[in-house]
Amino acid sequence: MPTSQTLSRGIRVLEIVANSPVNLSIAEIAAKLEVHRSIAYRIIRTLEQHHLLNRDEAGHIRSASGLAVLARSVQRDLQAAATPELTALANELSMTTFVAVWEHDLCTTLQSVSPLNSQRAIVHRPGSVHGMDVGAAGIAIQSRYTKAEWDALDTGIQYREPAIAAREAGYATSANEVIQGVTSIAVPIQHAGQTPAALAVVFATSTVDSYERTIEELQHAAARISEKLAH
Repeated sequence: MPTSQTLSRGIRVLEIVANSPVNLSIAEIAAKLEVHRSIAYRIIRTLEQHHLLNRDEAGHIRSASGLAVLARSVQRDLQAAATPELTALANELSMTTFVAVWEHDLCTTLQSVSPLNSQRAIVHRPGSVHGMDVGAAGIAIQSRYTKAEWDALDTGIQYREPAIAAREAGYATSANEVIQGVTSIAVPIQHAGQTPAALAVVFATSTVDSYERTIEELQHAAARISEKLAH
């Protein structure tokens, strides 16, 4: 199927800027995009005109307010229901909390909250993606379905064995799958008519000895989110 190269490049620029821990120059963006600087400049100018990018005092490129406006419209009901729960969980558990959704063959972080008073929290940004074949969130999302139900969806994504156990237990765990030395615990968010989602935490494996309290808090929070979405 033919695609628009210009549109694809524009989206890629947004991804490059959003995923960079520092503001980038046009030359740096052009290098990452593997195009001439003049091409990158034209793309960036167009995105600036739509308030999706702007420049800092040094002329480096950063995300702009237009992206926040677009982001608020994505899964609006789910974000509204989850935000207070994410904030409370992050500070209660001193862990980064997030909501992940299933999109095509990817597990995408819709929103995340880091604890206010923890220097050890793992950074996990909204928009982060990984395959459905790794990570607790993907397992938790699959656990909403039986293997037969999942196979009937004809997703092309293999149903993971841990999803069977997660369906019985009500939660999923993974360690060293997305990042070495990092563990995630996730529970499915039960809600009809929306993109399948999971509520999760991520933390350095060595910092937590027992998962019991974390699992309990996650399950309670996910139940409250599901209840809000039902009304």
